[in-house]
Amino acid sequence: MEQVAAVAGGLDAAGIEYIEVTHGDGLAGSSFNYGRSATDEEELIKAAAGVIKNGILTVLLIPGIGTIEDLKRAEACGAKAVRVATHVTEADTAEQHIRMAKSQGMKVFGFLMMSHMAPPEKVVEQAKLFESYGADFVYVADSAGAMLPDDVRARVGAVVQAVRVPVGFHAHNNLTLATANSLAALEVGATFLDGTCRGLGAGAGNTQIEALVGVLNKVGYQTGVDFYKIMDVAEDLVEPMMHRPQVVRNAPLMLGYAGVYSSFLLHTYRAAERFNLNPRDILAELGKRRMVGGQEDMIVDVAYQLANQ
Repeated sequence: MEQVAAVAGGLDAAGIEYIEVTHGDGLAGSSFNYGRSATDEEELIKAAAGVIKNGILTVLLIPGIGTIEDLKRAEACGAKAVRVATHVTEADTAEQHIRMAKSQGMKVFGFLMMSHMAPPEKVVEQAKLFESYGADFVYVADSAGAMLPDDVRARVGAVVQAVRVPVGFHAHNNLTLATANSLAALEVGATFLDGTCRGLGAGAGNTQIEALVGVLNKVGYQTGVDFYKIMDVAEDLVEPMMHRPQVVRNAPLMLGYAGVYSSFLLHTYRAAERFNLNPRDILAELGKRRMVGGQEDMIVDVAYQLANQ
């Protein structure tokens, strides 16, 4: 709790508007399938709520993992906004969650994961569903870190033209393009960008927010974020907590190349060790099978099949 409070307070002081505090797979994500949290999520949300003075405390919810009841508890702990995330073709699974959150007075982001797996017209269709349910913002998410800048421009640009609400972009750095792709999203009208200190996140990590702020300053955007303060949060608070640096090693690179959900990485490492396989081979096969978030159980199945070929 002390770590969450320190980082959340630092982000708030640096001027970050929306500060997300949740398990990587959202509310109720702490489980055998997705990995257990060291601390109960409600305690973490309360810890952040106690230090955030200007920003908006936000949680993540993935329908099918988190429930409406989980969201109600998070709101009672101090959450003011929620990012409701679905696979890029399954926005309809989020309708009740979005409507309930709006009825509670929360800000709502509709979040389309694995957007590289659908053409721009399908991404637009799903974004418009989020908007029709009452989402305040819609997001195009490159959850596999698989997109090139032109892919981002095509999808984000199409959504910007089709909806009336602000559009955001969420990147992963598996192909080392997180910052470049974020700039591409801005070029075609996105107004919200995600980032994490030191890039902490699944796969090779997310857009490194302190670097992104510096880049945006150089381009001429007004971010409202204090460059020195966000650098200090990254170096003094977040980096000492990290078990390993976020670098593009072979397996994270394969995530982006094969278009595999970034959260599969650690599960794949464990399966590779168990079956004496190269993690790249497992990820390549998962990509061929077009596995998506929520199918983590298939990683062991694929590894078993490869080991017995």
